[in-house]
Amino acid sequence: MSRKKGKARQRMKDWQLRDNHSAGDAAPSRSKIAPNAAKIPAWRQEGGSDNLDALPRREAMVTGLFPGGVITIADGQQLICGVAGTFRPPAGSTALAVGDIVTVAMTRPEHVDAHTADNVRADGMILSRAKRRTMLARPEPRSGKHRDEYEDTEFLKVIVANMDQLVVVAATRQPAMRQSLIERFWIIAQRGEMTPLLVVNKTDIAPPDAEILANLATVGITPILVSAQTGAGMDELRSRLAGKKSVLAGASGVGKSSLVNAIVPGAAAVTNTVRMKDQRGRHTTASAVVYNIADGLLIDTPGVRELAIKMELTELTWYFPEFEALSRQCRFNDCTHLHEPQCAVKAAVDSGALSPLRYESYLRLAETLGD
Repeated sequence: MSRKKGKARQRMKDWQLRDNHSAGDAAPSRSKIAPNAAKIPAWRQEGGSDNLDALPRREAMVTGLFPGGVITIADGQQLICGVAGTFRPPAGSTALAVGDIVTVAMTRPEHVDAHTADNVRADGMILSRAKRRTMLARPEPRSGKHRDEYEDTEFLKVIVANMDQLVVVAATRQPAMRQSLIERFWIIAQRGEMTPLLVVNKTDIAPPDAEILANLATVGITPILVSAQTGAGMDELRSRLAGKKSVLAGASGVGKSSLVNAIVPGAAAVTNTVRMKDQRGRHTTASAVVYNIADGLLIDTPGVRELAIKMELTELTWYFPEFEALSRQCRFNDCTHLHEPQCAVKAAVDSGALSPLRYESYLRLAETLGD
């Protein structure tokens, strides 16, 4: 104990010596506690409601996000936006995602410089977000300081919102068609209230696997067979995309960028070949890209791909909403509905209250997770 007191006394003496030394100086110097703050232009500090209320408003769609800002598009014009301090999105999901419709308070023209770096430039401030019609999302458990032990609702990580259909692209070869991945995308679209559409590309290389097509037909999945190289089936695909907001999904290497180049003249989407060593595609789209097509939109964003490929068993139940109410009646809170006793989901299947086809789809997907 005395040793600790001695250290405390020594620290006190050191401070007294510093204070006495400073007191004898005509102009005592102050040591810097923190580095100089970044200089923020005055116009970027216009976050108060009084200043924002006086600015003109525009409706825009979010096309990308980066640290400290949001990329939006309004009437064909790209806007780099900040987020107003008064922005209060609904709780329970990602604040902003690609496809969100937002209200932007436009910056005064004299304060906008197109040559300014994007991390400093702001064409406007996002004030609010419209209610989402549809969304592709995944449940994400809260952790750390954000976790509430009394809250049992999931936090939804939203990848893309307000799209009409999810265009799932597969290939006949290079890489081979994966039924499990197609079915995962299918339930993701259905959970988000979007219409799924299967497009099988590279029919010029080989015909699609007949067994996989037959299996998909049993759950109501009928594909459009196309070739981005020869143009076969592209007219039908264009007609299905016209007038709709669509988002692309699929494994790397299936030819999404090649399809975009075939559908959108002058798109010049970057394409990469498949690694012949393991038949894996190189992921070519690094951020969301929006294309205008026949009174509609086509969006290519890499985040959708991760939804299906990184799906885990703990979140699979969320994509089967008819399981949710039954899950609360299971004996175990973490019931996977596979082998546990007194499972309410399995009991509902046995009694006919739950569709056997849906449960078989669940079992099939559960077996393939991790592939």
